[in-house]
Amino acid sequence: MSSTPYFVPRAPYAEDPFKSKGRRFQEDESRTRTPFARDRDRIIHTSAFRRLKEKTQVFVAHEGDNFRTRLTHSLEVAQVARSLATALGLDSDLAETIALGHDLGHPPFGHAGEDELEIQMRDYGGFDHNVQTFRVVTELEHRYPDFLGLNLTWETLEGIIKHNGPVTNKLGKPSWKAIQKYDNEYELGLNTWASAEAQVAALADDIAYNNHDVDDGVTAGLFTLDELLDVPLIGPILFAVKSERPDLDPRLTHLEAVRRMIGAMIDDVMGETLQRAAATGVGSADDVRALDHALVAFSPDMAEDLARLRAFLYERMYRHWRVNRTRSQARRILGEMFALFLREPEVLPTVWFAKSQNRDEAGRARVVCDYIAGMTDRFAIEEHRKLFHLDVWN
Repeated sequence: MSSTPYFVPRAPYAEDPFKSKGRRFQEDESRTRTPFARDRDRIIHTSAFRRLKEKTQVFVAHEGDNFRTRLTHSLEVAQVARSLATALGLDSDLAETIALGHDLGHPPFGHAGEDELEIQMRDYGGFDHNVQTFRVVTELEHRYPDFLGLNLTWETLEGIIKHNGPVTNKLGKPSWKAIQKYDNEYELGLNTWASAEAQVAALADDIAYNNHDVDDGVTAGLFTLDELLDVPLIGPILFAVKSERPDLDPRLTHLEAVRRMIGAMIDDVMGETLQRAAATGVGSADDVRALDHALVAFSPDMAEDLARLRAFLYERMYRHWRVNRTRSQARRILGEMFALFLREPEVLPTVWFAKSQNRDEAGRARVVCDYIAGMTDRFAIEEHRKLFHLDVWN
């Protein structure tokens, strides 16, 4: 990986925290932090962020302490985002903030939990983890006396909801009605790309999860180092490590290969982004939003290699029989709890039962969904056990 000077001049298309569009509810500015740094701190202090420590990516919490959780994943994404933003001359606080907040709406049990809540909410307005993340920071977290949510800056909210690009094509989905309603009251420019910093956070997510899923998959024994040699991107890097350092044990070999793969992906994003910036002549943050394509991106060759790597991981990891068993059990746990809470809301904890009162069935279902989505893996397992197994009360 080529070296980059620590100091990089600020890019003309970087967001300026002192020219932020502000917050929906007026507040005095912090004397010690920029608006974006203040957003970061608000996210870190939320209950939703703390609960990420026992929400999983692929493996459920009880399967071992060495696998990634949503919290460790978010920290890795934030580290990559901050480093990449700094190297590109962007606002690193904003990129880090969006990275730290991007997974707050994920339910327990990773994608299995999301899939089950989508099914359970099918007739009640749907479920989408990106929308849930937005609702966490604008509604569900209640830490301040004068407003619901965190009252984040416009730029952070924009980045959280559209870091992957314009979202107008999603607004027709029932699960996205909450976003349309919010946008009607506080316009977020849903038809444009987000800031370069938000795009950095999105690519940092790709970099982090592709690398740590390779790491976790090898650690879990779902595939071997030799099986990775024929996989694009990681294969040539792994071969180079083995050739240069045949003395390394398998653990250090795969960790060194993952480290180098992170570097290769970061270098690729930097090269492609700087090339696109020069070609388009973007001179401001608004110019970035006005483009008809992403500014921050992988090169076509890297994107193709990543697609083939993901195909390998999908076949050998995400749909491995051991993972399938966990997914099946997780979905049953959430499905059974959802049905019980909707049918008998009086068994909900007092605060959540109160929220469910004086609502129609769809409204009660949303309360149940919010309660379940906020659970950690361990809490969901224990809650299900208490609800369906009387022996735990002995």
